[in-house]
Amino acid sequence: MKWTNKWKSNILLSVVSAGLILSPVIGASGTASAATATTKATTAVAKAQSTAYTVVLDGKKLALNPAAQQINGTTFVPMRSIFNALGASLTWEASTKTIFIVKSRTTISLQLGSKKAVQNGKTITLAQAPQQIAGATMVPLRFVAEALGADVQLAANHTIRITSIEAITKKAQEAAEQKEQEKAPVVLTTKQIVAKNDSKVVMIMTDIAQGSGVVVGENQILTNYHVMQGASEGSITTLNGKDVEIQGLVGYDKASDLAIIQTKTPLGIDPVEIGFSAYKGDHVVAIGSPLGLQNTVSDGVISNIIFDSAQLYQISAPIDHGSSGGGLFNDYGQLIGITSSGIDATQADLNFAISSLNIQMLLYDLEDSPPAKIEFLPQELPASLAGASTDKIRDLIEDQFSAIQTSQGTTELKQFDVKRDAEGWLVINAVIEPSFYMVYGDESSQDFRLWAINTGYELRRMLPDDKIQLTVYYDQVFSFEPRGFAAGEVTNEGNGKWRVRFPVIEFQGKEKVFVKVRT
Repeated sequence: MKWTNKWKSNILLSVVSAGLILSPVIGASGTASAATATTKATTAVAKAQSTAYTVVLDGKKLALNPAAQQINGTTFVPMRSIFNALGASLTWEASTKTIFIVKSRTTISLQLGSKKAVQNGKTITLAQAPQQIAGATMVPLRFVAEALGADVQLAANHTIRITSIEAITKKAQEAAEQKEQEKAPVVLTTKQIVAKNDSKVVMIMTDIAQGSGVVVGENQILTNYHVMQGASEGSITTLNGKDVEIQGLVGYDKASDLAIIQTKTPLGIDPVEIGFSAYKGDHVVAIGSPLGLQNTVSDGVISNIIFDSAQLYQISAPIDHGSSGGGLFNDYGQLIGITSSGIDATQADLNFAISSLNIQMLLYDLEDSPPAKIEFLPQELPASLAGASTDKIRDLIEDQFSAIQTSQGTTELKQFDVKRDAEGWLVINAVIEPSFYMVYGDESSQDFRLWAINTGYELRRMLPDDKIQLTVYYDQVFSFEPRGFAAGEVTNEGNGKWRVRFPVIEFQGKEKVFVKVRT
């Protein structure tokens, strides 16, 4: 599968420049005075009940001014010092006393005096609110560090030891490489790699998608999470043409886009050997079922190694729709990755695989915590929305369809509005990020179209008796009157301001559909 159909949950770049401005703000300007009052109160408590702590990051003591303070069981540290140390970018919004933090795919917002934080769009309640101590803005250490993937441990003598996500990954990589070196495997030819593993790669067919998988147990197959997402039944086909029904999932990691499925009967196939030897420039072999062409072999090199929500190998080995969940093997014939996605609009063979480090962690989790029940993933969408209020429909659309994933990154839709008009149509409006549309609109037009078709299909399935009109607008205010737009697309707002608003994506449908995308 390619980027648009098989990378639904992971491995897409975020549009940070515009997204930072549009990140959720906990409270508006009207709450600033309340936050200030709360800050003064909590500062007074801090002076009376605080204990100083030493903070060590990756073995090095951090110079914090003021020092880390523990207040009512929560350790606070100065925001700029900790975020700089953890490699995160920081923006301070003075008018609302709000802190915005971005690192890789993680975004966090905190407000001085508020126990509500927002991490990647989800609201989290803190034990203690950020506060000011000795004139510095202090944030809860454990929450911000762990939100950025670090490990936090309390040691003796009022010392807190933090291990960054980079150090954790490096240590795991080094341990895996050391173990790998001890095995001294034999280098194989491409033909030998295929002969060793071809029968261990299967094709997966569900009621909504086709993908690939790799045998990792007697009746267990490793694939991508997105291959199984939304499925309620399915089967696998082995190299010799045998079909075996899928019982359900025994484990998954949505963030890493990995899942392990179990078949109803044993497969009689030896599992793959998992390896960890993978370096930039290494030769690799991919086996999967692109476009349903079962167990197609391609090869290339590891073009890059990337860490996002998972460790990824950028590979030049060609893959396509249906390759998701296929095996990526090194020159020792070991599984080092699961092919997962690619970028369509390029000549450079920009494809990606999830590394064996994430695979091994999922297998360890499964070994430690086997599932109480083997079943398919719960459906994220209801069977029907018949009789639902427009508020409920809006909430569901906002939750499930607000992100448009494209080959250029992910853009979030805002300002959802749902109503029924005088003619009985269900009218749904939203606004796209203006900066994303201006920069990537042309390249993303096909992705916009696919999003509209998919969203419209699901809405029609849940509301089969409704005529549905879905429109996504470009909406931006300028300090001058823009020219060259159609009548009605530029509105004088007064005070020297003009609003430009026009439809970018239009969908209409009932038993048939119409989709239009403006580039």
